[in-house]
Amino acid sequence: MGRAKLYNSDSTDLFKISRTGVQLFLNCPRCFYLKNKLGISQISGPPFSLNTAVNDLLVNEFDYYRKNKESHPLMIKNNIDAIPFDHAMLDQWRHNFTGVQYEDHKHNFLLYGAIDDVWIHNQTHELIIVDYKATSKDSEVSLDADWQIAYKNQIEFYQWLMRKNGFQVQNEGWFVYCNGRKNEDRFDATLKFDIKLLSHVGNDSWIEPTIVKIKDCLDQDDIPDSHADCQHCNYAKKNIELFTNQ
Repeated sequence: MGRAKLYNSDSTDLFKISRTGVQLFLNCPRCFYLKNKLGISQISGPPFSLNTAVNDLLVNEFDYYRKNKESHPLMIKNNIDAIPFDHAMLDQWRHNFTGVQYEDHKHNFLLYGAIDDVWIHNQTHELIIVDYKATSKDSEVSLDADWQIAYKNQIEFYQWLMRKNGFQVQNEGWFVYCNGRKNEDRFDATLKFDIKLLSHVGNDSWIEPTIVKIKDCLDQDDIPDSHADCQHCNYAKKNIELFTNQ
């Protein structure tokens, strides 16, 4: 893939901002500005290949029930009266570089995000946004950690995108959360998971005010301040201090 285009206030082309880009702005406006206006990105870590494998397997499994227009056993177990949603755009919605898109001509942005799954309620025919998560921890999975606000933002952003595309969407979204077991007696080349459905009642009212702030951020000439808790900025600052004092 080619280098991502940098933001230019004078351009008439829609500037692409992904769901992860919006979260980057929330995490640290400085890092967001450096990446999108100056082309200086954070150093990325290695890909989580096992998480991707779990994601792909869940896609295959839910697609089986989608094809047969049946509820997945997890949905039945959790009293969710729905089936996986079948739509001609689903493959595009899932693709990392296309996703669900919304053209915001007021701010000259193309906002997008790749969803994991969509279900449809059998009675109301409202869509239900679903995200897959994988981890391996001794305690039960939950959404209680402070850092998991990013997960909740993620669901809410997808809900907002689907509404902008004309769909009726339930406020309640679901996480299919897979927790790998580490205490099995034998491996036998098989990973076993406990799978739990966790609900989140979304509120997307924060998104449009955030888009206004993103526009203001990108249009300014001065690099914004970093977030006090930004590990990347704090690491860079410590490096500068270290080498300056040598």
